Amino acid sequence: MCIVLITGGAGFIGVHLAERLLDEGHRVIVLDNLQTGSKDNICHLFDNPCFQFLQHDVTLPYNIDSDFIYNLACPASPAHYQCSPVQTSETCALGAINALRLAKKTGARVLQASSSEVYGNPEVHPQTELYRGHASTTSVRSCYSEGKRFSETLFLAYQKELGVDIRIARIFNTYGPRMRPDDGRAISNFVLQAITGQPVTVYGDGTQTRSFCYVTDMVEGLIRLMNTDGVAWPINLGNPDEHSILEVAELIVRMTTSKSKTVLCPAVEDDPILRKPDISMARNLLSWKPTVSLEKGLASVIQYFRTQVVGTSTRPSCNLG
Repeated sequence: MCIVLITGGAGFIGVHLAERLLDEGHRVIVLDNLQTGSKDNICHLFDNPCFQFLQHDVTLPYNIDSDFIYNLACPASPAHYQCSPVQTSETCALGAINALRLAKKTGARVLQASSSEVYGNPEVHPQTELYRGHASTTSVRSCYSEGKRFSETLFLAYQKELGVDIRIARIFNTYGPRMRPDDGRAISNFVLQAITGQPVTVYGDGTQTRSFCYVTDMVEGLIRLMNTDGVAWPINLGNPDEHSILEVAELIVRMTTSKSKTVLCPAVEDDPILRKPDISMARNLLSWKPTVSLEKGLASVIQYFRTQVVGTSTRPSCNLG
């Protein structure tokens, strides 16, 4: 049994990762300030003697002995991180520093949850790990994208100079049950709007593309990356099955048998036009690839929203992603 620390573990991906690691027999410690995570996500784990929750902000130092650290803490939805750009930037920077310092002290292996946002609005398609990106330091998304770029730089510096055992996952759009209905992302917006009979709002002309990875596939990729020796370099984790936003909206309307109409709205500032990972490295080094189709994954999300969300007062914002 290993001791695993997950910062941001009360969030969407974090809780799925915690469940998987507990099922494998590990002791799991979740650290979260509950800014965008929720105790509702992890309350079913409280009775497990191998689970522990600590409410704490990763911008402040912490001292927890563990074998592995997954540093997931950071608002990941544009609708959330754009509302708190200072805290988002500090969470990326100070959160990485505190995770690395703890790993150096304890000898833990530490994984940084980076993002496809490091590629910005890419001029290379699909995006490979060698692509340096086309990002801006002044856009509304830069508190997150530049924060993730800095955290990668910091992780590599700690590895090269101090010998810290690091992993870096560049996570592409991920979806699944326990997504927040107010996170403003495309799939959560579209599903909520469709099942409640609201207009399904697509921002821009809908031709911008995304590649959506189901959360269980993402968790598998994160665990394989963490458990693979000698991979101290950013690795893309995502589903290379690319779809236009309009295509996804129309698919969700059909799958929910909704009478909602698709409505085009003004484009969102700095919304990337293309987003598709090249996962050759993950295939070759981790023997990993996604297995859950978009239709199967969406069916799970639709069922989750129908049982958990319909009837609440929560309304979506803008479908960023």
